[in-house]
Amino acid sequence: MTNPLRTVLFVPGNRPDRIEKALASAADAVIIDLEDAVPIAQKEKVRLPVREILDKNHSKRTYVRVNGLRTPYCKDDIEAVLSPNLSGIFLPKVESPADSFEIDRLLNELKAGDIDLIAICESAKGVEEIYSTVSAKTTSYRFSTVAFGAADYTLDLGIELTKKGRALDYPRSRIPVACRAAGIAAPLDTPWMIDIQDINGLIEDAKKAKAFGFQGKLIIHPNHIDVCNEIFSPTEQEISFAREVIEAFEEAEREGKAAISLSDKFIDYPIVEKARRVLSMIDLIKKE
Repeated sequence: MTNPLRTVLFVPGNRPDRIEKALASAADAVIIDLEDAVPIAQKEKVRLPVREILDKNHSKRTYVRVNGLRTPYCKDDIEAVLSPNLSGIFLPKVESPADSFEIDRLLNELKAGDIDLIAICESAKGVEEIYSTVSAKTTSYRFSTVAFGAADYTLDLGIELTKKGRALDYPRSRIPVACRAAGIAAPLDTPWMIDIQDINGLIEDAKKAKAFGFQGKLIIHPNHIDVCNEIFSPTEQEISFAREVIEAFEEAEREGKAAISLSDKFIDYPIVEKARRVLSMIDLIKKE
């Protein structure tokens, strides 16, 4: 199991003051944004300051969202931010296996080294093609997971993004299944954007995403970090039950049993494996 990404905080690439604050936050990782948060007139000149910040950062996992493959900025964005401290690239507007092969070719050309690659799925075509995209047999670089972008997705479909989020049920169902089927990490859910001050709305939205199979959430406001870190972490009750399951099942195995009842719950190998994943996740969170 890789280190979980419960919270990944967006920060504009043209705001070094905010980047420094983001790096000091409790988010599991930070995304420095060179795409939507940076005006066209600043896209080229913002790269060097971002690279300088990356070179000085030796602790927080830090990603960069570059501009998309179909823009004139993508290659130069990536080349400029290939710091030894860069954790990886978030690639926006990913829509097909052709994008997987193109980013693989580009990263090989730039000799990008060992970096993480995350696809942002944010269109109808992207959602429909997501399994083929993340399971493409590229040469060196493969998407490690997917981030869902609801703002562009709803724009593409011409529908409203609402607090209840019912219009997101389909992509929120499809994307986690595609990631699991492709053997990559669970995806990251879209940010809570409807009303950033509505923490109860955020809680409901994040819990729904977790139920669909997302490992964490993209974050656009620091006040969302602690809430989402808690939601996407196992509860004390889950941890306690996981320990009980493993202890009871190991004893049952020694007695030649492969299925038991514990607190009126049926326990067999899949339940035990889930319990082990819970405890593994806690160990990884503690190491962060």
